[in-house]
Amino acid sequence: MNLRRRLGLFMASSMLLSACTVGPNYQPDRMKVPAGFKEAAEEHTATPEEIERTNKEMTEWWASFNDPMLTSLVEQAIAGNFDLQIAGQHILAERAIRDRSASQWYPQMDANIGGGDVRYSINIDNWPIRPGNPSNRPQASMMTYGAMATWEVDVFGRIRRDVEAHERAVEASIEGRRALLMTLLSELASDYMLLRVTQLQISIATNNIRVAKEGVDLSNKLYLEGVGNTLQTAQAQAELDAQIAAREPLKTRVSQVTHAIAVLLGKMPGELEDQLKVVRPLPVVPAFPATMPSIVMANRPDVRMAERKYALATAQIGVAVANLYPHFVIPLTFNPNASAMYQLFQVNAMSWQFLMMASLPIMHGGKMTAEIRAAQASAEAARLSYRQTVLTAFKEVEDAMAAWHDDIEYAEQLHKAAEDSALASERARKLYGAGLVGFLEVLTTERTTLNAQNMEAMAKLERLRDAVNLYTAIGAGWKGVPLTNSTLPVSLETQNVLARAFKQ
Repeated sequence: MNLRRRLGLFMASSMLLSACTVGPNYQPDRMKVPAGFKEAAEEHTATPEEIERTNKEMTEWWASFNDPMLTSLVEQAIAGNFDLQIAGQHILAERAIRDRSASQWYPQMDANIGGGDVRYSINIDNWPIRPGNPSNRPQASMMTYGAMATWEVDVFGRIRRDVEAHERAVEASIEGRRALLMTLLSELASDYMLLRVTQLQISIATNNIRVAKEGVDLSNKLYLEGVGNTLQTAQAQAELDAQIAAREPLKTRVSQVTHAIAVLLGKMPGELEDQLKVVRPLPVVPAFPATMPSIVMANRPDVRMAERKYALATAQIGVAVANLYPHFVIPLTFNPNASAMYQLFQVNAMSWQFLMMASLPIMHGGKMTAEIRAAQASAEAARLSYRQTVLTAFKEVEDAMAAWHDDIEYAEQLHKAAEDSALASERARKLYGAGLVGFLEVLTTERTTLNAQNMEAMAKLERLRDAVNLYTAIGAGWKGVPLTNSTLPVSLETQNVLARAFKQ
């Protein structure tokens, strides 16, 4: 049987055997989950309009706050945040690693050329006679060129499992970027809400400073009229000083939050200060989602990433199992050599080998079986991690829903308390002006009013953050945001002429 026929039979048998891929095939973990959420609003049949609104909110939830500035900041953050760009480059790196693994399917070939002088030892008995170079002439000139190639035939699927594992790693890195995007948008929105509420608190503090100044003027007037006393004027001045001092930390917080927002957008801390420090109304709290089936948890990137890591770990079991089976390799060497240029292409100068090699592991002290056990344990850990991620996700959604519903009544009660305190403070000042109550009652009611107004402002912040937390918990916001692909200014294809002709 000639060599060509043997090679044909070997290739045919290899292709048939290549259908055999050892190791377990990935099966998604079927975790039993409830159909809905316990803390969700009372179930009702959602109208098509409500479903459409909810689906839109899942894609661009920040638009539901009806704040153009927030929407603009989100767009700038998606385009400019460096952490997000770094995550994108990690995806590109994972894809390149996957392609490197897939290259094992193809023949690996290198060419060589060389020449020079060599000297052989003559201190060895029975040294073979070298044509054209007897033992009394150990030096020789040699020229050579050739090629070396090797090709592994993936009979038992080791390469396929390796590529599969790297493909799952690519998918996990994509979900990791999406999770980072959600965290980025959540942090940006929370900082923006804090900025607007802090500006509201500064407005409240400024108003209380005005009231305190009126109290100083009133106490001085009463003192001059012989009705008041120096204790009351001192108390009024101390209250004014305290109100002025209380406003300063709020200004510091505004500066710090504007710096944080700028960095999230990939800008220097001071770039957005003039733009963000302009006082604007608070964003509008959106309506609670009209429909909330538990299937929305499939949108959470961390859940999707945990599932992809489980698939990756399952593929790695296959890689470890395939190492127990024979490896089939076809090596090829073509390496003519001679002492003169004209001899290099003569038949006598030809030197080559073409083999079909198979290797079977026999004894490695339990190394390979230990690798299989390690891969199995890692896969089981990944499966359990997936389940824990799902449980944590459900907890976060339930917590966000509970906070949403409970904070509604909390905010309403604080609003009523702030109104009642303001009314009491106004009456106390009038009674003090009429000499019917002392200045202590005025101070008490003013401090109660300030505290109630600040608590109401913080309750508004919590209401806004409840909405942000709920959208983040259900995995909204990453859809429709494509992967940004940035490349180095040097094109690798232009660095080597062979790179344009061959897959290197």
